[in-house]
Amino acid sequence: MKEKKIGVFVCHCGLNIAGTVDVEQVVAQIKDYPGVAHAEHYIYMCSDPGQELVRKAIKEKGLDGIIMSNCSPSLHQTTFRKLAASEGVNPYFCEVANIREQCSWPHAADKETATRKAVAIIKAVMEKLRRNISLTPLVVPLTKRVLVIGAGVAGMQSALDIADSGYEVVLVEQSPSIGGHTAQLSETFLTGDVLPGLVSPMMAKIASHPNIRLYAYSEVEAVSGYVGNFQVSIRRKATSVDEAKCNHCGLCLESCPVKTPSEFNRRLAQRGAIYVPFPEALPQRPVIDRETCRHFGGDKCQACQEACSQNAIDFQQEDTVVEEEVGAIIVATGYELFPCTGIAEYAADPDVIDGLQFERLLSPSGPTSGEVRRPSDGKMPEQVVFLQCVGSRDPEHGVSYCSRVCCMYVAKHALLYKQAVPQGQAYVFYMDIRSDAKGYEEYVKEMVDEERVLYLRGRVSRVFRDGDKLKVWGSDTLTGKSVEIAADLVVLATAMVPSSGAKELARKLNIIADQYGFITEAHIKLRPVETLTAGIYLAGTAQWPRDLPDTIASASGAASKILSLFSRKELLHEPTVAFADPEVCRGCGQCVNICSFQAIELDPVKKVARVNEAICDGCGACAVTCPSGAMQHRNWTARQFFEVIDIATAEYV
Repeated sequence: MKEKKIGVFVCHCGLNIAGTVDVEQVVAQIKDYPGVAHAEHYIYMCSDPGQELVRKAIKEKGLDGIIMSNCSPSLHQTTFRKLAASEGVNPYFCEVANIREQCSWPHAADKETATRKAVAIIKAVMEKLRRNISLTPLVVPLTKRVLVIGAGVAGMQSALDIADSGYEVVLVEQSPSIGGHTAQLSETFLTGDVLPGLVSPMMAKIASHPNIRLYAYSEVEAVSGYVGNFQVSIRRKATSVDEAKCNHCGLCLESCPVKTPSEFNRRLAQRGAIYVPFPEALPQRPVIDRETCRHFGGDKCQACQEACSQNAIDFQQEDTVVEEEVGAIIVATGYELFPCTGIAEYAADPDVIDGLQFERLLSPSGPTSGEVRRPSDGKMPEQVVFLQCVGSRDPEHGVSYCSRVCCMYVAKHALLYKQAVPQGQAYVFYMDIRSDAKGYEEYVKEMVDEERVLYLRGRVSRVFRDGDKLKVWGSDTLTGKSVEIAADLVVLATAMVPSSGAKELARKLNIIADQYGFITEAHIKLRPVETLTAGIYLAGTAQWPRDLPDTIASASGAASKILSLFSRKELLHEPTVAFADPEVCRGCGQCVNICSFQAIELDPVKKVARVNEAICDGCGACAVTCPSGAMQHRNWTARQFFEVIDIATAEYV
């Protein structure tokens, strides 16, 4: 191997390094180290003058390798590798010696130790660089089509942003209709916009967009591949209705003898076994619920088939699986509410309802046509108690996190209730009011000052039936008194929890879900809409509880990331990945099991490990697991590791 001419450049980083490390002494010691052709220091190597010093040295000294002794590689390694490439030096012959985070900062009180350690770090990196090989980024083909999983408001916004930019979108929704929970809401808080008027045009645009292929009543069954080249299997559940023949006359819906609680109306109304979820649903097609349909229960009922003049009812229809190829994926699987039945202190009573049920009572298209009436007897409630943080911030009964939206939608509920029942009284039990966005605090204050909503700071210990009333026992911590209210209706602001199946979907996508089931982002501050699996992004409440503005923002953020990804003809992948030596590999498969990225497989013929370099993230787990040493990491081989360790431990041997 040809000996490299290496230049070492030591950065002061202001006083971050030079305040502890004697940079002049470091240069004096390192300049005579074997292989060092040039060494110098400068106050800020990342600045334009500092980079110009490096360029000049490369040209004048004919350097073919450089060591930048400065801060963490995560900050400026890309900067200096681009600099090296611009001067004709292979970028993988540029290494960073971290003498700030790993040296000057932890040894701020001991300048002599810091200086000695800085020299050792640079020498260790020097030994690694000697054995680096020239690498070029891997070229990965890019399929410019996107899979969006979930067609609530987040999924729809992402799909429209991408489709309007000219790229194809495959939109998968497990429910019979798109729209998600937003379609169930009555109005927005703060602005008072009627939600159906906002969501319906978005739904209509989705259904008619030439760049969007919609799979409603479908689920993602399997995903393989990698960024730019994902293969997706989608199971289209049998609706038992031939879409091509159905003319949407509705006679089948009228003929069905079955009545079962409506999921869309949160069990406050009934639907048939063949149904359309709600009047504005898209696709506007009936679906037969085989779990409640008498025909599939062995009763041989054919009422809907007999009523259909188009012969569109097909009881023999089966699920089908379609295959799609996409380059990126957005997970927008939404949320569910913590079940009211999860807290024993609050009675299982028809007049104890959750926030979405109250939304359906308020909605003009709801079961009571917008009139606030008790589910039990249809009476108009004159005393309504709203309980916040039910299942939220309560690890004993629910989850420990705050659901973020409850304070605001409870204020909206109280306002809409007062508008619907002016003579009524609304009570709100709360722990804290978290109104942390533009106009939110003023909105809550308006409820108290102008609408005369009575806010009581404290928990409710019990809710139970007492004749025609619901007794609510609580406390007001501001006055130190116990409170008892005889309510007509109790509305629980229950915790937002991940949608069912989110953890299983995360497993299929090889991404991480947290302890609750929310999908985990790559970095909560710096990469909030990305996952650790390249090419998979997050939108809306699949990631964490958030309100409508935040949901729209995250959805558009995920879409913008993909549009940036699609702005290039092909993808470049880091070549510092694992590789297997077929002469040494004995096909034990331990590397296959340890790989978190599913980048390794055993060749069925040769019985040796084979690395898919486009998927490999270069973590090195396979290399340390391999018992035979066949699995290695480019530019971080076992030989390089041992050389680095020898230098780092030289003074202790």
